[in-house]
This record gives sequence, structure tokens and C-alpha cells, in this order.
Amino acid sequence: MHVLTCEIQNLALPAEIADQESVLTVGSFDGIHMGHQYLIRQLVAQAQQEGRLAGVVTFDPHPATVLHPDRPALYLSTPAEKANLLKQHALNWLAIVPFSTALAATSPRAFVQDLYRGLNMRSLWVGTDFALGQNRQGDIDALRHLGQQMGFDVREVHPVTLNGRRVSSTAIRVLLQHGHVREAAQLLARYYSISGPVTHGAKRGRDLGFPTANVDVPADRVIPADGIYAACAWLAAIRYHAVVNIGVRPTFDHGERSIEAYLLDFQRDIYGCHLVLEFVARLRAERRFSNVQDLIAQMRQDVDQARHTLDAADKQPFWQQPLTPLGVREPAAK
Repeated sequence: MHVLTCEIQNLALPAEIADQESVLTVGSFDGIHMGHQYLIRQLVAQAQQEGRLAGVVTFDPHPATVLHPDRPALYLSTPAEKANLLKQHALNWLAIVPFSTALAATSPRAFVQDLYRGLNMRSLWVGTDFALGQNRQGDIDALRHLGQQMGFDVREVHPVTLNGRRVSSTAIRVLLQHGHVREAAQLLARYYSISGPVTHGAKRGRDLGFPTANVDVPADRVIPADGIYAACAWLAAIRYHAVVNIGVRPTFDHGERSIEAYLLDFQRDIYGCHLVLEFVARLRAERRFSNVQDLIAQMRQDVDQARHTLDAADKQPFWQQPLTPLGVREPAAK
């Protein structure tokens, strides 16, 4: 998959594929959830059937951070994570376009002209509420009118639904912020993950017999609710079972919120290493214990429960299990 990173007016396909036509979609695609995946699968299948390229145009930063700077955005995925997730879908190219106030003020005609000329767009696939350009004037009807003039068609893809409600990045953020990581995994079709370097902490876990890795996660990432989680920790290409504590350590100091991972059956010093945490299930809420002995006893129970939960998840990942009562479904084929 070719990755293009430049302003929209400078987009151009690499020389080796520059003469081929493209089927593409445009959007933020934060998290690449199952709704995004459904759209991309249909797009790729159509492109392959027509002998065309399949591509995605996305933005960094998220348009909301530019249009509403007073509302800090929280992301489900970084641009690099988004690119890695999209590589799994047989796309030919990915364009990451810097989003700015100037781009937001671009007319729909100018916007699609850049896509048509630079990416040889012949088919544009969008969701039902899609709109682009200044004041969101480029809705589906406007885009179809422009397509008739320029020579591209517009395909409207209906959303994947959950009990009649749309699967969305916003819904997943809400689930995570309430600690519902299993439900979020079902909508993502994978376990939600965050990552960062391992930094020095208070080292209380070591004193308690449970040495933890303090993971420094960027402030703009969605962090699950405070609590204790069964998780998988990736160190380079090796996966370990883990128990993750998110919170303020109420038994000790009610300090700053931290993310601490206890890797099971692991003894190495990994300060400075990059650690990826995949959240499998929430075991319990964070709470204050009256003494250290009670805390240690509970931590042992947490480890035992995590082992059982993670062993079961290894046999059948929770996001592959039946979605009842969530009831997620794809749109009916037309």
C-alpha cells in the first residue's frame, strides 16, 4: 500500500500507478471500526472487479480539533496505527491530508477536482451523512451533481447498525470511557489498544510483589475508565498476558492518573521500551483498601481472574464471539 502525505492540491499517485483510475472514500476513519471496515471491503471488491485502484483519503489532525479548538479531541488511533490497520484491507494507496482552516474553507468543487485530477478518482464512496467542503456544502446530492459534470459516480453506503443505532467512533469512545472494553472490542472487531514508552513510577508494585510497567500514553488518546483490566501486552513482536491498573492509586496517595501494567510471568527490566496494551476485559473498579495486606490479597485474585479470562480469550477472542445482545449487523446487500 502506497502512503501519500501532502496537501490535497498536491496529491498525486506514484509514477508506477499514475495512469490507473481509482475508487476511493474520504473520512476521518478514527479507529477503523467495523463500520469503516464494511465500507472499505465493499470499495475494494468493486475496485478489483473494475480493474481500478482502491484508496482512502483521511485527515490529520482530526477535523474536529481544527473546527472546534475549544473541545480537545480524543483519538482511538494514531495516524500510524490507522495506516497499519488499513494495510490489512488490500488497499492500493492511503492519502493522509493535513487538515486546516484553509482546507475546511475549500469549496466542494475544488476539493473533488483535486481528488479527480491527482488520484484519478472515478468513483467516490461515502456514508449516508457525508459532506465535505466549506460549510459542509458538499453533501451527497451536491457531489452527485459534480460527478455528472466531471466524470465520477458517487456510491452511498448505509451504516452498520447496533440495535438500530449506528456503529460509530463516538459510540466506541463512550463505551471505553465507561470501561466497557469487551463491547468496544466487538464494534472494533479487535481489542482496543494504547501504547507508549515505559517510564519510572513510584515502584510500589515492586515492593508489593507485583512489579508494574508505567506506560506514558499521549494525552489525546481515549483511555478506558479507571479500573483493573485483563489485557495483552506487546513488547516488540512478543505478546504477554497482563493485568493493567488505570487510576489514581487510592490506597496510597490519590496521585495523578496513571496506567500500570503487570506482565504475568515476566521479570525483565523494560524501562524505555515501547509497550502496547490491548484491553480484553474489565475485572473490577479501582477502590481503596484499608491496609496493604488486603490490597495484596485482592491483587492475587485479580491475577488469577486475569489468567482465566485471557486463557479463554486466546481460545476465542471476545470480539469474535456472538454479538448478542449487542446485535451488530451489516447493511443488507442490494
